[in-house]
Amino acid sequence: MARTPAELVGAQPGPPFRITFDGRAVTALPGQSVAAALWAAGILAWRTTRNGGRPRGAFCCIGQCYDCLATINGEPNRRACLVPARPGDAITTQEGHGRAALGV
Repeated sequence: MARTPAELVGAQPGPPFRITFDGRAVTALPGQSVAAALWAAGILAWRTTRNGGRPRGAFCCIGQCYDCLATINGEPNRRACLVPARPGDAITTQEGHGRAALGV
């Protein structure tokens, strides 16, 4: 029988909690980044490019490339790979630059 990575290393994370992505409930674990929680839920893209609307998600996972930008709790341009998931976080798809008031 296959064991999970957590079982293999003997990890004992705290209880899971809920965050939302575009209104959909997503389960996260203590210590996970927002990007990791979204990936674990099968969500691979949470931003569209400014030119062309192409989907983007985590790429480098170390905060260098900015592909993983998301709007988290109403604040745009957060690097989802660096932001720890917290109970009740609301993540929404970021379109383009994430600042609708700019009109660009």
